[in-house]
Amino acid sequence: MKIHNYSAGPCILPQEVFDKSAQSILNFNNSNLSILEISHRSKDFVAVMDEARALALELLGLTGKGYQALFLAGGASLEFLMVPYNLMKVEGKASYLDTGTWASSAIKEAKHFGETIVVASSKEQNYNHIPKKYTIDIDSSYFHCTSNNTIFGTQMKSFPDTDIPVVCDMSSDIFSRVLDFSKFDLIYAGAQKNMGPAGTTLVVVKEEILGKSGRYIPSMLDYVNHIKAESMYNTPAVFPVYASLLTLQWLKNLGGIEAIEKINNDKANLLYAEIDRNSLFKGASVSEDRSVMNATFLLNDESHTQLFDEMWKKAGISGLTGHRSVGGYRASMYNALPIESVQVLVDVMKNFELKN
Repeated sequence: MKIHNYSAGPCILPQEVFDKSAQSILNFNNSNLSILEISHRSKDFVAVMDEARALALELLGLTGKGYQALFLAGGASLEFLMVPYNLMKVEGKASYLDTGTWASSAIKEAKHFGETIVVASSKEQNYNHIPKKYTIDIDSSYFHCTSNNTIFGTQMKSFPDTDIPVVCDMSSDIFSRVLDFSKFDLIYAGAQKNMGPAGTTLVVVKEEILGKSGRYIPSMLDYVNHIKAESMYNTPAVFPVYASLLTLQWLKNLGGIEAIEKINNDKANLLYAEIDRNSLFKGASVSEDRSVMNATFLLNDESHTQLFDEMWKKAGISGLTGHRSVGGYRASMYNALPIESVQVLVDVMKNFELKN
């Protein structure tokens, strides 16, 4: 039976990425060595890292614009710490938009470095929307936001215009939609949400914003050190970087971000139309802020939970259960999820309605 993988992360990946990754474990680049055992300083892997970094910038439209792409460790959670370490000036402050669990975690770390201003928050409404009208303190070292909130199913549709550096956690919607990425001074994303397997984190940073904090930065947490070492200041996560490269190659061959955006919108429109039409379901987030990547929805009558769960599991659907913070269901429709899988879920929802 085909499994329709709606897991929020680690994410679904293209079949060709699985195939090429599997082959690399047995024999990488006809070297008769596994990707799991080759030296990260070998010519073959240096070529992988160089291409992965260059391709990330190419897909984002940032080649030749003063940005560097890095593949680091520690997940987005370590970036919650690295961002203020590198960017918040001594005795300075930073502005944050609080739109969910991960944004809140980033705020918690920033508070250890200086004044951390929460410009707006949707916490009181259980993060079911994105705050719209807020003012960013122009004396801030930077403004931080989270583009897509995996747990609550909300997504920023626009970003503020400001003269201070803009930092964005794009872990769960990186490479999924067309944006003017040059408006961001630093972007970070854990690979496991929409780009590759767990174990590496993409950081894209405009070099000119670095080295201005006036504080001591531990060597491993200093972006400048990682840039100088071409993302190999320490041994990188060789296999996750390689699998991420394969995913980026797949995306480029598909037509890049512009092509995948259309596919993603078609998938989201199909599912949200059924959520709104079906008398047994309701969306968990406000309509205008619904995430294209993570659709959250609830049963109107929770006594039907057992039957619906049996039906979607029987259809080969996996990973649909919602996060405990929201309940209900969460359909993560990352880049590699085919629209056919969304149709299977929609058909289950329609059949469920007929039975009730």
